[in-house]
Amino acid sequence: MNGLPRADLPTDEPLVLASGSPRRAELLKSAGYQFRIDPASDNAECGICSGDAAPEFSARNAFRKAEDVAGRYESALVIGADTVAWCNGQILGKPRDVDHAESILRMLSGRSHDVYTGICVWSVKLGKVVVEAVRTELQMLAISDAMLEEHLDSMRWEGKAGAFGFQDGNDWLKITGDGSASNVVGLPMERLKEILEKFDSIADPL
Repeated sequence: MNGLPRADLPTDEPLVLASGSPRRAELLKSAGYQFRIDPASDNAECGICSGDAAPEFSARNAFRKAEDVAGRYESALVIGADTVAWCNGQILGKPRDVDHAESILRMLSGRSHDVYTGICVWSVKLGKVVVEAVRTELQMLAISDAMLEEHLDSMRWEGKAGAFGFQDGNDWLKITGDGSASNVVGLPMERLKEILEKFDSIADPL
């Protein structure tokens, strides 16, 4: 993605991405940020519970990932993120296997749904944090059995919330309104810029 917004960092701490996602790393790199990658532990994420709503769930996971990585540093500005799809009152995370991916895509076919990315920016030195969830509405066109089979065979569903990657250029996915494409990919770059610019005034003490 080109033309992504960038802000100066609010502290002199090194920027750390608490994620092994190549898509999030590419977004930061494309915007011109200098950063290191230090993925959170697998057990930093909490499981989906029946009472969870997508904004709270994604924000909580983003916080837990940032917290996990922040504990490794004496000075770091850590970014944690977590992305889920939300449709028909259900959180749709990463599919477990191809059958799960198929069931997710059949649910989404022909429907609008929301993608939420929780984002957490954590300053170890300042002991302050911002945690939010950013929403983008997507419309998935009705997909034929042949299109579904091609997508499942391609394995492009693996490791992606909602069993799809917006960045893969699927013409059956459209953003409605003025939502953020980078948010669907996994990191809301427009909101990240605003958080970094306003960090001193909006961050909460830990």
